[in-house]
Parts: sequence; C-alpha cells; structure tokens
Amino acid sequence: MSIRKKFSVQTEPALLLAAALLAAGAWVIPAWMSFLLTLAFAKALVVLGVVIQMRAGLVSFGQALFFCIGGYGVGLAAQYLGIGDAFALLAIGSIAGVLLALACGWLLTRYREIFYAMLTLALSMILYGVLVKSSALGSTDGFNVAPPSFLGWVPEGDARKRAMYLLTVFVAALVAIGFHRFMVSSLGRVTEAVRENEIRVEYLGLSPQSVLFFNYVVAAGVSALGGGLTALASGHIDPDMAIWTTSGEFVFIAILGGTGHVAAPFIGAIVFAVIRTFAIQEAPHLWQMTLGIVLLALILFLPKGLWSLVTRSKREVAA
Repeated sequence: MSIRKKFSVQTEPALLLAAALLAAGAWVIPAWMSFLLTLAFAKALVVLGVVIQMRAGLVSFGQALFFCIGGYGVGLAAQYLGIGDAFALLAIGSIAGVLLALACGWLLTRYREIFYAMLTLALSMILYGVLVKSSALGSTDGFNVAPPSFLGWVPEGDARKRAMYLLTVFVAALVAIGFHRFMVSSLGRVTEAVRENEIRVEYLGLSPQSVLFFNYVVAAGVSALGGGLTALASGHIDPDMAIWTTSGEFVFIAILGGTGHVAAPFIGAIVFAVIRTFAIQEAPHLWQMTLGIVLLALILFLPKGLWSLVTRSKREVAA
C-alpha cells in the first residue's frame, strides 16, 4: 500500500478520534473556550466551502453570502415560523443556501479567475445592502435568535452551551468525513483536473461547468450550515455576516490552514480564532495589523498553509 493511500485510509478514524476527544472535553474545558471552538468549527465549515472551490481553481470572495443566508434562515424560521428544534432550523438554513446557489450557480460558473471572485463578492454585498435597508429585519442591528431545543430537550445555562458545542462537533465531524470521501473520489479528482486543464476534461466527455456548478452548490450548503450553527451559538444575527470583510476572513483561514487536507480548515479556524482573540485582548487597536503580520509571515515561510507542516512530516516518514 502506498504512503499516500495509507494516510488516506487513516484519515476517517483520525477524524472520528479527534471528534471523540473534543466531545469528551466538553465537561473539562472552560465555557469561554468551548464557545470559541464552537464558532471556530462553524466557520471552518464555511472555509471548507471556500477550499473546495479553490481546489477547482476558483476563489470565492463572497462566501459570506451563504454564511449569512444560513444564519438568517435559522433566525427567521425561529422567529416567524415558531420552529425551535436545532436540527430542523439547521436543515432550513442549509436548504435556503442550496436553493440560492441553484439560482445563481449556472451564471457564476461561466466565469473564471478575478471575474468569478468579483461576482461572488457583488452578490454578497447586494444581500448586505438589502439587510441594512430592511427595518423589519432589524437593519444594521439585526435581531436575536431564541435558544433552540434539541429533539424536545430544552437545556438551560451551561448545559445549553455544552449541547451547542457537542452539536457543532458532531456536525463538523460528519461534514469533514463527507468532504474527505468527496476529495478522494473520482469526482474530487476531476475537480482538480478542471483546475489544471479544462479542455482535457472536456475531451474525457465531462462538462467542467457541471463539475464547478456541483462544487458551488455543495459549498453553499455547507457554508449555510456553518452560518446556522453560528446563529444558534451566538444567539444573534446581523448584516455583518454578509459583508466583504467576513468573506475575506474565510479566505484568510483557507490560506492559513491550506487546501491539502479536509482537516486543514479546522486547524486554520482554531489558530485564527486564538490569534484574533488574544490580539484583541492585548492590542485592541492593532489586532488587524497583527493578523496582517501573521498572513505575511505565512506567505513567506508556509505558502501552502499550516497543513504543509504535516505534509513535510509525512515525507520524512516515507523517506
């Protein structure tokens, strides 16, 4: 068995083990850390959507569009439809993101490079402008999301935060395993082939646009799921979920973690959350500069992201 295949086979047990350890830590780690990890894992799901497009040669500067759709889908369903179950709310938010992607995907996937990036950004900013001008949705302030129930169970206090953390870990593990299987599948390999040479993919009888469209819809669904988890965990949604700086944050995390493995976005999201939290605490007026310095150092010394450190160690083991 080749080294590459060996590590691929070991990925799913490793993901399950990591999820089990994180879940077990729910009764040990402090509340602030569980909340930080909950938001980090939720955003990592959005970053997975960015990564799957980057592997196809496209960079989305508007992934916050679906992050926001998922959050507002959860908030509106809870407030106006009276739905309180977390699983139902997350399903509604994800479906809303997928439906929007089905409407926009065929147009966007006709474009490449900077044109694709700018069009995704434009759609995100259109949503931001609509939400800011909508007084019924709270305008710039947004509105609060009621605490959810979990299959009829309504926890209170620390138990509610712990339940939200465990739900996020569970969902993140399932999505990570699903994305790993997609990346090593024939369709995942075709995605990389589209990035390298679309004409050769067409010679194989496949449609590059159909492959990119599928990637776009999947990325939208998982990004909306991340937005829904964020809304439930924080208990609030606002138009800033769709602003361009939020999309830039997802691209930053994708670069920070790398695109070489399904676990890279989660590592990048955790590192990003820790750096930003302590940067805001220690230098509240300079935290943006701190993140900029980190990104600059990363580009200089680890251009393929933090996961390249793991790849390097694999090569040493193989040698």
